[in-house]
Amino acid sequence: MTVFVGALTVDLLLGEVASLKRKRGVVSPLLAGLRRLELVVAETGHHELLRRAEIGVATVSGGPAQVDRSLDVAERWLWSRPEIEVVSVRRWVRSVDD
Repeated sequence: MTVFVGALTVDLLLGEVASLKRKRGVVSPLLAGLRRLELVVAETGHHELLRRAEIGVATVSGGPAQVDRSLDVAERWLWSRPEIEVVSVRRWVRSVDD
């Protein structure tokens, strides 16, 4: 059986954030929401910027179609969040045999 791995890197613009504490208050619920979708997530970039965040999302499955579906759900969920603006999304899907 082949294993497929998929990942998203999502660059976000946060709303009116004036402190790191407020940034955590916006980013933490996003990470928790994505985890509820059974995805692995982490804040991966823009740590030094108050109004920006980069989130990494990953999933693993036995087929590329399921990986794509899971990443589609994550991406749609992020686009639906009114407290953020999605600036860019990069997607990567590979077989471990690649």
